[in-house]
Amino acid sequence: MPDAAGPAVGRAVEDAFREEWGRVLAAVARSTGDLDLAEDVTSEAFATALRTWARDGIPERPGAWLTTTARRHATDRLRRRVVERDKTAASARLAERVEASPAAEADPAADPVGEAVTDALTEAWSAESADEDLLALVFACCHPALPLEGRVALTLRSLTGMTTAQVARAFLVPEATMAQRLVRVKKRIRTTGISFRVPPPQLRRERVSAVLAVLYVLFTEGYDAWAEPAGNRDGTTDGTAEARRRLADDAVRLARLVARLLPDEPEAQGLLALVLLQHARRDARVGPDGVVRTLGEQDRSLWRRPEIDEGIAVLDHVLAGRRPGPYQVQAAIAALHSDPPSPSETDWVEILGLYDVLVDMTGSPVVRLNRAVALAEVAGPEAALAAVDAIDDTTPGDRRSAAGGGGSLGEYHLLPAVRADLLRRLGRTDEAAREYRRALEIVDREGDRTLLERRLADLA
Repeated sequence: MPDAAGPAVGRAVEDAFREEWGRVLAAVARSTGDLDLAEDVTSEAFATALRTWARDGIPERPGAWLTTTARRHATDRLRRRVVERDKTAASARLAERVEASPAAEADPAADPVGEAVTDALTEAWSAESADEDLLALVFACCHPALPLEGRVALTLRSLTGMTTAQVARAFLVPEATMAQRLVRVKKRIRTTGISFRVPPPQLRRERVSAVLAVLYVLFTEGYDAWAEPAGNRDGTTDGTAEARRRLADDAVRLARLVARLLPDEPEAQGLLALVLLQHARRDARVGPDGVVRTLGEQDRSLWRRPEIDEGIAVLDHVLAGRRPGPYQVQAAIAALHSDPPSPSETDWVEILGLYDVLVDMTGSPVVRLNRAVALAEVAGPEAALAAVDAIDDTTPGDRRSAAGGGGSLGEYHLLPAVRADLLRRLGRTDEAAREYRRALEIVDREGDRTLLERRLADLA
């Protein structure tokens, strides 16, 4: 082939990796029930593609080609396992009965188990079966019996093809720690009998909630990184910020996938609308001075209008079904923030009403805290401060969850930060300074730390 074919094949394999990795892995995992085997043979299939496509040309349906190739690799491995097992068994019998007749020995070619697996692996590829396999993989990775951190890591590893090292870097943990986490969660899948199957209707709602929670945590981790400096304080860069920011892109892509695979689940559509509307603001989250910008301070010309328009369209469509849920309500709040051309035109009364609905749905202290911010715009900072003081800061709450849950709000730096802002607006600067210092003691994000330091300096 001409030399130009090399770069073309490389791009084709890269595109296929981004679009087809999850589908190929899902097809093999569902047929074999072995996630480690599926990962190995999927990687082999892409390596084979680099060699074969350069020689034979890029196939018309790369996903079908890769799935078939991965299944063949899986079949070969499983046959070798059966042959090795039978050879071991035959050797043991021969050692016990040296006079056994050769006709009584095991015949590796007679492999009903291997033949059954081969039949399952060589089933015809179709777009419909690929989607069904992929949905089954999503439900398996996000099974509520698995620990949340394991679900998030496994979802990334299985559905996006990120390496263990890349997942570890994105979550700021050593690679060995992440490897152990993935080993434990895969072992849990095997020992608890979690199958790579779409759950029956009576279990669907519980499992969908678990899937959406994983995607929301994944998005929040990436979205938070957009409010972090791109480099370290000493001016160096190590790629960590970029890796973490990509998590938000992956979460949006997976939210699109789940919304397409579950068209009758309104909360899946609501989550897609929410992440689109929030992610559209990513470029404006940090100002030219490297300091985080609040929503009212952001340069709205940097917001990505096509993503906002898409998010609003998805939201309008799902709200027409009149089956509201927390993700849809959050998306409606995000839309009210994203649509006006200036902060002064924000409909705070409507936002406050939606927060009231969300509080009733979730009871989350994090939602109550956000409601207090809206209340300040409607009824003034004094009423909002009373609402903040009424929040029980020992109640479980987690900023990464749409509904709140896990951890303690007393450990959440935005509780004293919001209180400080309200005290500042009331002219109670000494009290505000104390709250800013309290927030600085517990903040765990560099971007928010910089913002709090600026606010405290402004008071002085």
